[in-house]
Amino acid sequence: MSRRVLVTGAAGFIGFHLCRKLLERKDKVVGLDNLNPYYDVSLKRDRLAILKQDGNFSFYEASLENKEELDRVFASGEYDTVVNMAAQAGVRYSLEKPMVYADSNLTGFLNILENCRHHKTPHLVYASSSSVYGANRKMPFSESDNVDHPVSLYAATKKANELMAHSYSSLFGLAVTGLRIFTVYGPWGRPDMALFKFTKAIIEGSPVEIYNHGQMLRDFTYVEDIVEGVARVMENPPVPDETWDGQSPRPDRSYAPYRIYNLGNNKPEKLMKMVEVLETSLGKKADRRMLPMQAGDVKETAADISHASADFGFEPRTSIEEGIPKFVEWYKNYYKV
Repeated sequence: MSRRVLVTGAAGFIGFHLCRKLLERKDKVVGLDNLNPYYDVSLKRDRLAILKQDGNFSFYEASLENKEELDRVFASGEYDTVVNMAAQAGVRYSLEKPMVYADSNLTGFLNILENCRHHKTPHLVYASSSSVYGANRKMPFSESDNVDHPVSLYAATKKANELMAHSYSSLFGLAVTGLRIFTVYGPWGRPDMALFKFTKAIIEGSPVEIYNHGQMLRDFTYVEDIVEGVARVMENPPVPDETWDGQSPRPDRSYAPYRIYNLGNNKPEKLMKMVEVLETSLGKKADRRMLPMQAGDVKETAADISHASADFGFEPRTSIEEGIPKFVEWYKNYYKV
């Protein structure tokens, strides 16, 4: 049965791929994006152009922090599911433009919650981030871990989203699912992320800047695996957990209809292995420039996906040996190199 779904951040990397998947299964998709210039807007417009070829897709250019604009989007009709993929992304940029994160990730998310509350949305799914694990060192990261030590403002806003979502779930019975998404890559990716930057630099013969002297571990996750997980979560709104105990409270579930899940590849890779696979895919060696750790970054990420696997059958299938060549092929075709 066709459903009507609102996807915010529809012109963004993950939002675009999610919209394509939902359109393939014949959902009616309403996309929202403010097309901000954090990175190349033409890339966002090209993603949108593909989505607009489908008659089941409609689009609003609007910002989450503009309550009047968002109210109009919700007033256009009821949604079976709202998926909030819109946010100001990027750890390093949050050191330069902190107020942008407050506007989009805090005020904007509050506007989403308010509209879902008043329109009685059956299920809100929203993107959190693996960055909430911050200074944690126990690997792999589990949703039941404490996440009270973020190391960037970006991470703090994502942790705040989880807390805000729980308050609305508790007060108003809003079914909400937060997804802690780990490092995503693939075709149509974001230019500010490592794989994209490294590919561009190697092709152009520029130095590849590698932080912490390459001593990094990342749970690189192919975008199609991520959107498969999001689509599965959308089908299953959470219900109150009757076993939840306030004496020993689990942070990823609640007496309210509230859940948190990791979505990652469950196979962390060394950053230097990613570089080697990329060099092989491009047939060209990188001019490696080793640099110290950057403020706000973390050395390792690794996802425990056992809960998403048990509840939704989430099983990522794409290794970096398979996924990176697919990105490189897209990059060469898109940029005609």
